[in-house]
Amino acid sequence: MDSSIEWDREVDALVVGAGAGGMAAALTAHEEGLDVLLVEKTGRIGGSTAISGGALWIPLNAQTEAAGHPDSFDKVWTYLEQTVGAAASDDMKRAYLDAGPRMLDYLGSRGLLQVAARTASPDYYPDRPGAAMGGRSLDPVEFDGRKLGRRFRELRDPLKEFTVLGGMMVNITDVRHLLRATRSFAAWRHSMKLVLRYAADRARGYHRGTRLLLGNALAAQLFHGLLARGVEYWLDTPVRALIRDASGRVLGAAVSRGGKTLNVRARRGVVVATGGFPWDPERRAAAYPQPTGDWSMSPRDNTGDGIRLSEQAGAALGAGYASPAFWAPVSILESGDGQPLRYPHLVWDRAKPGLIAVNGAGERFVNESTSYHEFVQAMYRSHETAPSIPAFLICDQRFIDTWGLGLALPGGRPRQHLIDQGYLIQAPTLAALAGRLGVPADALVATVRRYNAHAARGEDPDFGKGGTAYNRYLGDPDHHPNPCLAPIADDGPCYAVKVYAGDIGTACGVSANANAQAVDADGAPIPGLYVAGNDMQSVMGGAYPAPGITLGPALTFGWVAGQHLAHAQH
Repeated sequence: MDSSIEWDREVDALVVGAGAGGMAAALTAHEEGLDVLLVEKTGRIGGSTAISGGALWIPLNAQTEAAGHPDSFDKVWTYLEQTVGAAASDDMKRAYLDAGPRMLDYLGSRGLLQVAARTASPDYYPDRPGAAMGGRSLDPVEFDGRKLGRRFRELRDPLKEFTVLGGMMVNITDVRHLLRATRSFAAWRHSMKLVLRYAADRARGYHRGTRLLLGNALAAQLFHGLLARGVEYWLDTPVRALIRDASGRVLGAAVSRGGKTLNVRARRGVVVATGGFPWDPERRAAAYPQPTGDWSMSPRDNTGDGIRLSEQAGAALGAGYASPAFWAPVSILESGDGQPLRYPHLVWDRAKPGLIAVNGAGERFVNESTSYHEFVQAMYRSHETAPSIPAFLICDQRFIDTWGLGLALPGGRPRQHLIDQGYLIQAPTLAALAGRLGVPADALVATVRRYNAHAARGEDPDFGKGGTAYNRYLGDPDHHPNPCLAPIADDGPCYAVKVYAGDIGTACGVSANANAQAVDADGAPIPGLYVAGNDMQSVMGGAYPAPGITLGPALTFGWVAGQHLAHAQH
């Protein structure tokens, strides 16, 4: 060790980043007997995890059989070959399939993470060999934020799109009950229970509801584990540099805290898990297809810090990925305060019956009920021949009243403010809507006419909307014969929103081995340096085979890093 370095603090393990990957690493290292310090550059715990949908894709988990979908290694391996293929190494895919279930058992048995497998949740390519109709994806169970005490404010708030009434979190089941509250006693009872709980939270002085769901519940569970075990964490503490010795071993890091630079010695190693680079404009411009812009749903603090630090320590970036990011179509409300509000069109509106997407030529270009990742890839393909970024989601009055459209909520909620601000485009006829969108009116009218003729029969020969189990899972189960298809009224009013080629995180990152160690260009591990989450080259290689393929690997390789820190020969 370089004796000239003055260390301000010494620990066994230093973890950088307080998302799922970082917290899993910190908790695991602590459980294995190490002295751990977690540092986070923002003032909140949770990172991308806290604002995410929270799903985890962990094939072969212990709940698959009880969920009605018994799995096998051969089956899931076949599916990964069909979807990921050579975009990720076989060694990393095997490591993930082996470690994922063990991670769940480990964290679950210690009361650090409670999840429930989905009984019905098709993989995103359900017609490919090895796909499952459920069981592989799990959700964090509901968490009571009051358990965090005064630290509740340190948990990153969820996206506004996941809340109603100014701070009450809801999931799809809740939304369905809320929309039917005046038509069903069961729905009214469910809705009243939610609203009364939320009202009580606000009356007690909480800044938002304490009934936590989705990724916010996942982050809260892990945060609660840190607090219960006394794992030390420092907020508002960015890392400025990794400190190495003459051999290249990472000894620790220089961090900024309280206006001072502190050198933290990490005897076993440093885990970097800072959320990838979606808000690093230079790296984004170099890696992403064009056009691109400020369309990411990730926290703005995810600027590639961990990747830069790892590169400076000699780590290599991964190569051969299928996509540099995990895509999602995003609509944007330009607010008066200069802080645009972004809405990710993930699973709620696109697959419902009575909506189409068109490009700048006024033509459909995609199966609207496909995965959000596939949707944006189709936008880029279409953009090669016709302007498609932005594209337009189009519906009629019945649809928007029933399902909403992006930030325009269903159930007759006020939406004039969205029209006035230019987010929601309204017109009395399709031809008039075309004029406001700047697309050829004759083409749009012809597109809708063709779509309607087929939709009336429950068919979509052009793009196959509603043609897979995944499509139908997201549609309206009460609508027949196709839960994803219904004609669009041609007598107006008509509505549209613009959607851009957004992302929910990056897929290309630091190359790592099966122990979550960062490796150099020759594949040799860099002593003392680990990587997890979106800082790590995606084990899915930038493919998106199922819900939860970012958080599942983040937790898994965070756990792997914690185990290796504790038990490997250092």
